[in-house]
Amino acid sequence: MTKEIRTVKFDAELRVEAYHFQGIMQKFPNHFHEYYVFGFIEEGNRYLSCKNNEYTVVPGELVLFNPGDNHTCEQVDGKTLDYRSINIQPQVMAKAVFEITGKEELPYFATTVVYCSELASQIKELHSLIMEEEKDFRKEELFFLLIEQLIEEHAAETPSKKSEQSTEVRTVCDYLENNYRDSITLDQLSDLTGLSKYYLLRTFTKQMGISPYRYLETIRIDKAKKFLEQGMLPIDVALRTGFSDQSHFSNFFKRFIGLSPKQYQSIFKNQF
Repeated sequence: MTKEIRTVKFDAELRVEAYHFQGIMQKFPNHFHEYYVFGFIEEGNRYLSCKNNEYTVVPGELVLFNPGDNHTCEQVDGKTLDYRSINIQPQVMAKAVFEITGKEELPYFATTVVYCSELASQIKELHSLIMEEEKDFRKEELFFLLIEQLIEEHAAETPSKKSEQSTEVRTVCDYLENNYRDSITLDQLSDLTGLSKYYLLRTFTKQMGISPYRYLETIRIDKAKKFLEQGMLPIDVALRTGFSDQSHFSNFFKRFIGLSPKQYQSIFKNQF
């Protein structure tokens, strides 16, 4: 049986994360991130659903996620997954884009799966340099050239999500984002919007691509990541983000992120 290996690095110079998962079979629930993800598969085929589109991603293909792109994935061939990704926070991306274009704007990548692209080798090289903690400026050079090429080949006009959202759905999003620490009921959300519970569920899921509870879960995990990055103890993070205890939080975190809270926090140990 293939041994699971989950390795993650934080590059303090580029301010990006690099993940490497080997030998895993984990299914990830429908969720989104507040950051960009550039990933590629080296072994194993992966079923991916993103923004109501479905894909089978095979070795050598890239996946591009914008902040807020809801997605879910799982293995389809019974083989274990070897996957690498580079995660870039919006503020880091904005700074890089300004360096490249002189414009203060965030790119939107319309393509989710990139087939047979030479970009795969560039992302793999950058990923390796981060994992090896390379200090040479080749790493930063490759980072800028990669962002430039991705923008040229795959960036499009950012769709206006707010124009697609009803007032009720926006109200629910705002409420969940502001009250994620609390125990929230569907009755509360129904009273807040004046919609029946079932209609609210259907409307929210259709417009957002994710159910209200999955949206709340994602908000809690993203907040938890920020607290862990700041050095807060996992037990305190659990209480700050609406989880009943540390065990529940740890299991939940690994289900979404693929790492335990302690594993994730360890990459920032030199930042505290």
